[in-house]
Amino acid sequence: MRIALAYISIIILWATTPLAIKWSGDGPGFIFGAGSRMTIGTACMLLLLLIRRKRLPSHRKAKQTYLAVAIQIYAAMLCVYWGAQFIPSGWVSGIFGLSPFLSAFFAAIWLKERSLSFGNICSYFLGLSGLSMLFSSALQLNIQAVYGIMGVLTAVSLQTACAVWVKRIKAKLPATTQVTGGLVFSLPAYLITWLIFSDTSWPHNLSLINIVSITYLGVIATTIGFVLYYYLLIHLSATTVGFIPLISPVLALYIGHSLNHELITLKIITGTALIISALIVHEFFDRFIRLFKKTSHKKLGINRPK
Repeated sequence: MRIALAYISIIILWATTPLAIKWSGDGPGFIFGAGSRMTIGTACMLLLLLIRRKRLPSHRKAKQTYLAVAIQIYAAMLCVYWGAQFIPSGWVSGIFGLSPFLSAFFAAIWLKERSLSFGNICSYFLGLSGLSMLFSSALQLNIQAVYGIMGVLTAVSLQTACAVWVKRIKAKLPATTQVTGGLVFSLPAYLITWLIFSDTSWPHNLSLINIVSITYLGVIATTIGFVLYYYLLIHLSATTVGFIPLISPVLALYIGHSLNHELITLKIITGTALIISALIVHEFFDRFIRLFKKTSHKKLGINRPK
């Protein structure tokens, strides 16, 4: 029941996060939006550990896990924030729908999981077709939209690679510990990035929607979202965790269209539908084949003369 609730919560969070990311950086800049979010998230996670009277383990595997999570929190999130400037927010969730395929690829390399079945190959083809459709729509907008897709695609690759890396390390740390350690490790990198690439003065054009978005991302999406994500990562396989974005792209497109008046064209709908179809095939096709074979064998066994 807890895992099911975590799944539903992550779907909702991942559907609303792209628009919040876009709003948080619209004005103060994507580096400030990402860095302020992680600062708030770090403060919340440290407070949570303090309330629970827990300490961050400092053994070798724990540090390796913090590093893997920090790369995801810093590098992947920064790529998302940068790319979200140039594309509709719903596209971000749609591109993240490719996570299961990249998870399966990295799991095959690092965890020796079997991931090249006929159903998976078909799902890869559908997923790439959907991504190609989004690229086609981006070219019709402007070249910056293509840059946005590439930025988010890089983020997906980094996130899934880090997720599989955490599974490979097998530190057996609680989700709250993983997230807190990753945030603590990543926060100096955000500060250095802000000092180097941004105006170090406090932004004067912060609007109410900027503040609400950053607060939502820092308190809810980071504190609760990351904990739930790594909680699922502890209890489920990396490939199964990568299956979470099945519904969120559809919700994200609807939310972006309703609240931010983002354009939805036939190509965007088709591309997103292809990615979702790929996810369905990836998750259920091989299961259906195994169930069909099992049922057929049982029938043959019953009808076989003694």
